[in-house]
Amino acid sequence: MQDIVIDAPSMRSVIHCGSGTFARYAPLIQGNGIFVITDSNVHRLYSDLIENTFAGATVHVIKAGEASKNYNVLLGILRGMISAGLTRSSVVVALGGGVVGDIAGLAAALYMRGIKIVQIPTTLLSQVDSSVGGKTAIDLDGVKNIVGAFYQPEEVIVDPLFLATLPRRELRCGLGEVVKYGGLDAGIYDSLVKNSDRLFSEEFAEEITPACIRHKAKVVTCDERDVGGARKTLNLGHTTGHAFELYYKRRSHGEYVLIGTYYELYIACKLGVTDASFADDFRALIKKVTGRIPSFGDAANAALVAKYDKKNKVQSQISLIVPKERGVCEEIVLPIEQYAALIGECAAYLKGEKA
Repeated sequence: MQDIVIDAPSMRSVIHCGSGTFARYAPLIQGNGIFVITDSNVHRLYSDLIENTFAGATVHVIKAGEASKNYNVLLGILRGMISAGLTRSSVVVALGGGVVGDIAGLAAALYMRGIKIVQIPTTLLSQVDSSVGGKTAIDLDGVKNIVGAFYQPEEVIVDPLFLATLPRRELRCGLGEVVKYGGLDAGIYDSLVKNSDRLFSEEFAEEITPACIRHKAKVVTCDERDVGGARKTLNLGHTTGHAFELYYKRRSHGEYVLIGTYYELYIACKLGVTDASFADDFRALIKKVTGRIPSFGDAANAALVAKYDKKNKVQSQISLIVPKERGVCEEIVLPIEQYAALIGECAAYLKGEKA
């Protein structure tokens, strides 16, 4: 077990990381009323654990899946908090994956202008990324994470015990964010390459998670509210990934991050930003996780959704964070027409590769 600290301007956030952290720290959560927010999948698997750990707490269950990150579900949570009689000394516990963490965090930020929240992530993606750093949000009108707030959890409890029940696809989803960190951190990249034959093992997930959290903690500490430029780097692969996710919907967020990174590497090589040899190695690593990269027939149209991405200063120019070399990334800004054309060109290249 180890503790990783984010000393952000708004709050000090402590991440308890490692095997046994749930049993050690979850029973210590105290407040004038505990309100556990979880989803239907997690509740089905861990209802007894929740009841035994948080005796007397109110448990609010939302439907599993990204579709629950909406205004109506958020209002349902807030009404449940009122019915439970929560006060400013109460505690919200977000027990679940990224969807639960995002919407529970936003509810905690809004209720009485902010009450304590503890994040207990149960997926690899939420453990290595979304539970840490204080970004909370819901989707609105087909735009991902467009309504939200920066609101740091007081604690995050990251225990690999929850990974044992994850299907392989959920592990792949989490590896999407892990590979992203490999594009930002040389040590993580080297570990991914060295362990490419055991990426889907629970043991490797437990080993790599603290490194990803430490990288994010360092970034969030110096740029909590995403205004200094450092936090923008955490969106590597996400511009195209989010666009594809919103347009096609069939895959998970982490899978689309991997696919988006692949497409954006094509652009970076085309523009001479990324060394071709490093790009080949990085794309091989992506394929270790995803297998074949899809050659979307209307990829250029799907790419136009990227105009809504929060990194863009104006909708006519698309901002991409791309791996430049081992441990180094760079921002590319392109006119949306050029960006969409290059995405379409990459799709055509992939289609030819499979022919």
